[in-house]
Amino acid sequence: MLVLKFGGTSVGSTEAIQQAAAIVADLRAAGHDLLVVTSAMSGVTDLLLAAAHAAANGRSSDVLNMAAGIRARHVDTCRALLPATATATEPGLLARLGDLDRLLEAVGVVGEASPRALDAIASLGERLSVLLLSGAIRERGLASAAIDGTEVVRTDAAFQAAVPDLAATRDLASARLLPLCAEGVVPVVTGFIGGTAEGVVTTLGRGGSDYSAALIGAAVDADEVWIYTDVDGVLTADPRVVPEARSLDRLSYLEMSELAYFGAKVVHPKTLLPAIERGIPLRIRNTFNPAHPGSTVLAATNGGSHTLRGVTAIERQCLVTIEGSGMLGVPGIAARAFGAVAATGTSVPMISQSSSEQNICFVVPSTARDRVVAALTDAFDRELTRRDIERIWAEADVVVVTAVGDGLRRTPGVAGRILGAVGAAGINVTAIAMGSSECSLSLVVDAAHARDAVRAIHTLL
Repeated sequence: MLVLKFGGTSVGSTEAIQQAAAIVADLRAAGHDLLVVTSAMSGVTDLLLAAAHAAANGRSSDVLNMAAGIRARHVDTCRALLPATATATEPGLLARLGDLDRLLEAVGVVGEASPRALDAIASLGERLSVLLLSGAIRERGLASAAIDGTEVVRTDAAFQAAVPDLAATRDLASARLLPLCAEGVVPVVTGFIGGTAEGVVTTLGRGGSDYSAALIGAAVDADEVWIYTDVDGVLTADPRVVPEARSLDRLSYLEMSELAYFGAKVVHPKTLLPAIERGIPLRIRNTFNPAHPGSTVLAATNGGSHTLRGVTAIERQCLVTIEGSGMLGVPGIAARAFGAVAATGTSVPMISQSSSEQNICFVVPSTARDRVVAALTDAFDRELTRRDIERIWAEADVVVVTAVGDGLRRTPGVAGRILGAVGAAGINVTAIAMGSSECSLSLVVDAAHARDAVRAIHTLL
């Protein structure tokens, strides 16, 4: 069995949905049992959330305009997509759009968009698109059923970033979906959303549709999970920065997780967890170029002669530094520092510390700069007064450039080659860190030189 997930651009228009349905029909004709997971139409989730916040702030005219735009886009697509069966699908769309109107009205009355309300509103993008994609599959003569994610993905009540209950999800998904597949029906499931034991709608966080596909794939013991997007698999670099970037035919779970974490936007990092747990290969394919084999992500792969597999960049970061001779040999400095950062709700993608223990630096998003520095200044007020810590400061507008490849851990001198290539391009490196997996090497460089650094490292691939 294959689980196919179609992203927002893959269901973003009448033509895109027709192409997705054609892929489903071709794979079904080839004898594959299929489960399909769909995202919302591209841009709809952002528009839904914007409408919710506008309602909470009393901007009623903006709410009406946004809701009307969402309604028109889905109804117009339905009528163009399903000329013969639109009357069977349109009532379901109108019912969901009515739910949207009522939810936005309720938020406007209360004057607050709670996390639970935001999840209920954001979930409607997938609940609308699932009807369109399932209808398009039926237009091609296949039996198909639209399934709500609340029926098959059980989560806790942590709204906007719900945590799945894997055991319960396995039971629900198997019971609901496998009988349909056995009857020759293609289930189309809403990605991104799940439900609590009480049936309350939750969402899995941004990028959650990929995660949904992997969760469902693991729950039904799928042979593979195919993620359909608008690029030919996982590329060695961002083609906007490196025009000669190429698609990787195979890469390991570890390489993919590093690439995803450090800026490659092909799949969300959480997507890999269920696949790793069950040993299910992932394949990244292009909806609009279905003949291309894409990239396959496996437990392990032979990288051949390629020590490095890709290079990514996380932009709009700042480098926070804590320094002082009084830090030498003092236990707990790092724990207190990261405790203070965690209290601000900020994620730290990279850490580096000098062996003398007189300097520790780490990267945070630029948007968190002021609150992180303020939190650290408060946490180390006594040490700053005594001059044990001389200063806490942040270097703004830096980029984390990361070289990724399983070969990093077994190839002598590769770090030197990376630094040499960057140095030969005349680029200064502010901080360096290698993960404990030895699958990635991260460099902090000034934003003005980031693209040159990425291009320099890519020449080594």
